[in-house]
Formats: sequence, C-alpha cells, structure tokens
Amino acid sequence: MSYDNFSRFYDMLTDNVEYEKRADYFCRLLSMCGIKEGILLDLGCGTGSVSVKMAEKGFDVIGVDSSIGMLNAAQQKMFESGRHMLLLNQKMQEIDLYGTVDCAICVLDGINHLDSAGDVRKTFEKVSLFMNPGGAFAFDVNTIHKHKNVLADNAFVFEPDGLFCVWQNNYNSSDNSVEISLDFFEEEDGVYYRTGESFSERAYELDEIKKWLEDSGFEVVGIFDDLTTDEVRADSEKAVFLARKK
Repeated sequence: MSYDNFSRFYDMLTDNVEYEKRADYFCRLLSMCGIKEGILLDLGCGTGSVSVKMAEKGFDVIGVDSSIGMLNAAQQKMFESGRHMLLLNQKMQEIDLYGTVDCAICVLDGINHLDSAGDVRKTFEKVSLFMNPGGAFAFDVNTIHKHKNVLADNAFVFEPDGLFCVWQNNYNSSDNSVEISLDFFEEEDGVYYRTGESFSERAYELDEIKKWLEDSGFEVVGIFDDLTTDEVRADSEKAVFLARKK
C-alpha cells in the first residue's frame, strides 16, 4: 500500500474536513495533560494539513508517513506556510527518531490503516519509547460500529472538480476490517484517465486498544466521542484516545 495515487487526490476528497477545528481540538486534548508546546510527533501525517496547523500553534512538528507521495504534498504545504517541520519516510510501527518527543498525535484513523493488532501494539511501544515521561498521546480511530454499519459493503461516489471517484468497500466480520478500493477518473481535455488505489482498515474493541496502551507504559486519561470530551458512545463513528506516558 503506497498511497501514492491516493496522495494526488487526498486533499480534494477531504475538503470537508475542518482542519483548523480538528487541530484546535487536539491542542485542547494535549493541554489536558499539561502539554501546550514542545516537540510533537504526527504519526501518519499524510499531506500535512494537521501538521502545518500544529506548527502554526507553536509546536515543533515531526511528521511521519510511509508514503513518499503524501510527504511530497506535506513538504509543499510546509514551504507555502513558511513553517519548518521535520518529515520522515517511516512506518508508524517502525519509527526511529533522533531524540524524544513531548507529545504525539495520529489524526483521521491512521491507526486503523495498520495491518494487524501486532502492528498497533508495536506502534504504541515505539511512541512510548521515544516519548518523555508525562508526555501525551492523542489519536482517533474508526470504531467497529462505523466499519460494520457505515462503511460496511457500501459504495460511495465523489465528484470534485475535474475528478470522478468511486469508493467501494468490502466488510469482513471476522476481524472487523474493510477492504477499500478507490477508482479515480481524472479529466484532461475532455478525456478521463483512470488510476486506482486499494487498502484496508481494521477496527478494534476499545478495551483492547486501552490495554495495549497500558501495556506500552501509558495511562489512559479518557476515551471520547469525536471532537468532544464527552464519553464515547456505542454508536460513535470515531473514538478519540488521550493517554499520558507514565
């Protein structure tokens, strides 16, 4: 899964994401652990929209992503913003930093993109290894409810200017995963050219995620409904974890 084709269209397909609002929300979560500045690790930073917002809010940002295409887009946004960020081409479960960080975030279901429960645990262990004691780790995940009842076996069509995208899902109840297939039809001079991308997302029981965090040296401060500090609900589509490094 290179995500390089996806990276070309990612911002067009996520233009409804309120990045400023989401960055403010994650700043609020980090501040609940006393973190308002310092070195921030953005796991699965993608095209860098949240990374840039966090840099603008005063954090020294390290963005990590496994996709060169995503990082190229993030680098362009960094230049345009006038902010400096360190961008690393690494997998989340294999991060190798030059020093420690004060906090970490993973936004827009990056954890779900990991292939297995083992990779999730490895990611938590790596974040813990490179985080200062008392540091904060905040991330969101798509819930089993969303995979089973919203993404499910459904298909979606997106039509931003000059692009036609067909999003098809195949839900597997045995491990609560969704196989996602994207077909992009890009218009040029009245002709549509087709490219594609496929990947999977896997959802986990929230109690499992909590245990993996605790096993990795974190204390779970809260599990919230998306963009709130309200307790996560059975029908929440996203759950947001806030954990503190012991």
